[in-house]
Amino acid sequence: MTTVGLLYPGHSAEDDYSRIEALITGLNCPMVHTDLGEDAHRVDPLQEMGSSERLAVGVEQLRLSGAESVVWACTSGSFVYGWEGAHEQIRALAAAAGLPASSTAFAFAHAAQALGVTRVSVAATYPPDVTEQFVRFLAAAGVEVVGARSSGIVTSAEVARWGRERVLELVRAGDHPQAEAVLVPDTALHTVAFLPELEAAVGKPVLTANQVTVWEGLRLAERRGARSTELGRLFAGEE
Repeated sequence: MTTVGLLYPGHSAEDDYSRIEALITGLNCPMVHTDLGEDAHRVDPLQEMGSSERLAVGVEQLRLSGAESVVWACTSGSFVYGWEGAHEQIRALAAAAGLPASSTAFAFAHAAQALGVTRVSVAATYPPDVTEQFVRFLAAAGVEVVGARSSGIVTSAEVARWGRERVLELVRAGDHPQAEAVLVPDTALHTVAFLPELEAAVGKPVLTANQVTVWEGLRLAERRGARSTELGRLFAGEE
């Protein structure tokens, strides 16, 4: 059994993680829900949501659960700090947990690297200014963004209500001919049930926030053999 501890802001698409647990043998993903604060995809509330003080609150519970790694299951609550600030956030989390730690923002960068992808498009639920910060974060990670689409959604609560058709529409609209993969940030968005369909729609890997979050936790726990045909190309073959 591999145990990946998750710190998840509020309540939105946490059932995505139960789906992943059911698809990967020997995976346990205990979750602590952190204080969401103001539900807004704006820089100040996002930085407050990702503060070290808020993240540290649930760390002891995850440690007692037997977690082998801890992932801050939030994309925007990490990349809004910038490349260096996001690293500092994770260093503080690792120190508080006494475990290897990361965030969904870094998970995207590492997953793209694992797939050999250097050019991507971004299909985001966020307002344009927040999407642009993710683009800059990826650039700092050596990932070129050749196209970016913003949906202008401010709250996680609204994103959590999106269904299959709207997610498919987002991915199709966010694709770009030069992109080797489509990245879909926002852990409030349900995507796990649709991953094979999303990849079929664009004919390339689709990396989504909840998918890469678990993959990152497994990477940190040094479990390399987690595979599923239902979780996209990221989980389909050798890293």
